[in-house]
Amino acid sequence: MPKICSYCQKQNAALRRPKTGDFICKECFYHHFEEEIHQTIVSNNLFRRGDKVAIAASGGKDSTVLAHVLTTLNRRYDYGLDLFLLSIDEGIKGYRDDSLETVKRNQQQYEIPLKIVSYHELYNWTMDQIVAQIGLKNNCTFCGVFRRQALDRGAALLKADKIVTGHNADDIAETVLMNMLRGDVPRLQRCTAIMTGQEGTMPRCKPFKYTYEKEIVMYAYYKKLDYFSTECIYSPNAYRGFAREFLKDLEKIRPSSIIDVIHSGEQLQAREDVKQPKIASCTRCGYLSSQKLCKACVLLEGLNKGVAKLAIGK
Repeated sequence: MPKICSYCQKQNAALRRPKTGDFICKECFYHHFEEEIHQTIVSNNLFRRGDKVAIAASGGKDSTVLAHVLTTLNRRYDYGLDLFLLSIDEGIKGYRDDSLETVKRNQQQYEIPLKIVSYHELYNWTMDQIVAQIGLKNNCTFCGVFRRQALDRGAALLKADKIVTGHNADDIAETVLMNMLRGDVPRLQRCTAIMTGQEGTMPRCKPFKYTYEKEIVMYAYYKKLDYFSTECIYSPNAYRGFAREFLKDLEKIRPSSIIDVIHSGEQLQAREDVKQPKIASCTRCGYLSSQKLCKACVLLEGLNKGVAKLAIGK
């Protein structure tokens, strides 16, 4: 016998929400999914009317759903935001070139501008070239550092006020676990923040902070959104993958584990005597850094000198 939707009590349920365990019909799922994100945006004052907002777009499920939901909510609630897509071309043949085609289709579907910034034009290196020099062990370190800075640079070129990323609840919970396992106190304190970078020139927001990855997948599937689903060819050995597997095992036993980990991370505080890094500006590129040279400049210098592996530990 089919289950009845727990929300409207009228339609047959089409799915069971991973976040709550409730049986829900498609229309109610769409409504509650979007409304929960709206409440996250409003309750955390993520935007101001007139903000120019760069949506970090990779073509994957998270950024595609983010673009769809933000354009929908912007119209529905008259946020007054100037939205555009910002994509980073890392230079990974057979992966990023294909996903960028999806982003270009998203541009037409949502009728918002698109800006593509490449590693090659910013750093004179592609990820394919970097992997050819350093191998597969630490490639995600280079890509993560370069990508973060590339997003800021791309947003600055377009005079954006904020960047929004598709980091979801699973991503944030994984980051909490990774920082705990590494004993990285400074990152552990800020990794659960819904907005970061206010001390710099380009704040970043995470409207999906409390949104489960499974629900994002379900939303994209039932809405028939156009997204790219292939995993990066260089990511299978990433440290994050082990934290992800552990979190998935916890979720099987206790579905609320994802939100529980986030709430635990939000409550963690370092002792007053724990030394925190002081944020200044990189003397070479001007990007925010706790050292004389930012991590991107250190890694780039190592690549250009042919000692990239030595630069990782600096």
